[in-house]
Amino acid sequence: MTSHHSDLLYGLEDRPRPLPALFAALQHILASFVGIITPPLVIGSALGLAAHLPYLISMALMVSGVGTFIQARRPFGIGAGMICLQGTSFAFLGAVLSAGFIVKSRGGSPEDILAMIFGVCFFGAFVQIVLSRFIGKLRRIVTPLVTGIVITLIGVSLIKVGITDLGGGFNAPDFGAPGNLALGSLVLATIILLNRSSKPWVRLSSIIIGLAVGSLAAWFSGKLVPHALPDLPLISVPLPFRFGFSFDWTAFLPVALIYLISSIETVGDLTANCMLSRRPIEGPEYVGRLKGGVLGDGVSCLLAATFSAFPNTTFAQNNGVIQLTGVASRYVGLYIGALLFVLGLFPLIGAILQQIPKPVLGGATLVMFGSVAAAGIRILSQAELDRRSLLIIAASLGIGLGVAAQPTLLHHLPKLVQNLFDSAITCGGLTAIVLSLLLPAERPTTSAEPLLGKH
Repeated sequence: MTSHHSDLLYGLEDRPRPLPALFAALQHILASFVGIITPPLVIGSALGLAAHLPYLISMALMVSGVGTFIQARRPFGIGAGMICLQGTSFAFLGAVLSAGFIVKSRGGSPEDILAMIFGVCFFGAFVQIVLSRFIGKLRRIVTPLVTGIVITLIGVSLIKVGITDLGGGFNAPDFGAPGNLALGSLVLATIILLNRSSKPWVRLSSIIIGLAVGSLAAWFSGKLVPHALPDLPLISVPLPFRFGFSFDWTAFLPVALIYLISSIETVGDLTANCMLSRRPIEGPEYVGRLKGGVLGDGVSCLLAATFSAFPNTTFAQNNGVIQLTGVASRYVGLYIGALLFVLGLFPLIGAILQQIPKPVLGGATLVMFGSVAAAGIRILSQAELDRRSLLIIAASLGIGLGVAAQPTLLHHLPKLVQNLFDSAITCGGLTAIVLSLLLPAERPTTSAEPLLGKH
């Protein structure tokens, strides 16, 4: 141990020996593995992409590994130079599913759907790359109030996906069957109970254990009948734009908005990481890490779209692992990246995970998506909730959730408008941004001024 920090076993620039570094890296992977593979499982289930799921899961793990390696190594100033585990972002699920359903409604094949998704995500990554150069100004436009509203809308929108899987999945003939509800409830209860444990690693493993318990129960009840694994190559070979390349403005704009919000989320995660790693949270070094970290996210997303993975972001839960282990060494990030890349090489992993029954997956994703909404509410609680803020929250949630609840509301408007604004995230998010810019901030009331209701 070479660190001079009393509360860190290994500081940011310390080099742990291979065995401790490997053990610390495995704990980070344990905390993030489910988060990386769940979005491909959810998107594949909703859009009918089962044939391509093993490859999509492999690419998700592989790109996460490369992105994490870049963040830790910081080549050419790309990356924060810290343990910033890159994982598939839940924030993009609603916008990605919306893009997929646009193509599906036109009669597009699974390959057409993926070409559109990765096309719009590819160009969307440049939004984040450009924004990384203007982090200071961006934080003044997209405030915690706006960020909290959008993240809350993302979580609430995704809950429908989780509860649908819990019931059996889209168009399932046994949707809502008692067996499905029991399995989903078992997984949900297991995750909740384990999260109340006083042991940190039980909490970190709660989702993996919940999925394992649910799959075991499904096997005993006959809901999980293991199928013969498909004839897959031993190694997944990353191919650029394997499914082609397509673009549509109506699919792009919601994705671009989420890239904007994701950049602000990354700033918060990087700030927390700096604090845990005992690095400055102001001054040139801090600003440099923010710019490099958001740029690293953008480059990671660019690689993801190129090699058939969904958009990435810096995972917040891995800050908790740094705090629990006392290991902040960025060299551990290199081990994490290498291990994730190796895991992604084998499509057999994706084929096995694909067999998890929908109710089991739904029980886990329901609490995960609920956690997204709860994170948004937590951010809102930290903003100053004066009359102006409450009005912005009310209008944004009302418009966003209202359009999502009544999708035929816009059916008399041009198709372009329908496709752009039929998403709760787009409608609510744009409403929050516009109102925040237009409505002047309230002037603080002084003791000499009369208060409302006092005479």
